[in-house]
Amino acid sequence: MKKLFQNQKVKTGWKVIKPWVMALALFLILRYTGALAGISYFTNKALLETGAMNASTEPLAAEETFDYNFNLTNLNGDTIDFNQFKGQTVFINLWATWCGPCRAEMPSIQELYNTVDHSKIAFVMLSLDAPSHNHKVVAYIKDKSFTFPIYRPHGALAEVLNVPSIPTTFVINKDGKIVSKKVGTANYSTEKFKKFLEGL
Repeated sequence: MKKLFQNQKVKTGWKVIKPWVMALALFLILRYTGALAGISYFTNKALLETGAMNASTEPLAAEETFDYNFNLTNLNGDTIDFNQFKGQTVFINLWATWCGPCRAEMPSIQELYNTVDHSKIAFVMLSLDAPSHNHKVVAYIKDKSFTFPIYRPHGALAEVLNVPSIPTTFVINKDGKIVSKKVGTANYSTEKFKKFLEGL
């Protein structure tokens, strides 16, 4: 083994791959200790404060009809038929406690939630944490004093909600059309976005 590491080709090869091995090791340590989520939280929070990530109010090129035929579970374990939201504007945000960018945008969603009429606009904050981590979701919401309604999937979700990355946010109008979709972090606490939501 000692001779192997004294070989010039092996030494040269190790010099080339060593930084990559170290970077991968650091990434894995950050990922599995939860520190990576904290880093992404702070970087996204800083970007949100600049106004560069304000939520768009531009209409989608093609409005898709939303499928209401699925169930959710609230934090008390009650099953909720999503059909109960028909006829309302619905703000749906897919998130998880381990997702730093999700956590960064949640205060802006809370601020938006505080300023709109809940009889006309329903909020569905859909946690994608593992079912066994329900206690983490409850503790996180309590710690941050969030008051918007939190749900979890109960069985299969509508196909459009099977997204490749989070956070992802949808806005469904009263007619059941998807009028907005945002993949990634955004600031929803703007007067422009509030007017967009209330005008649907």
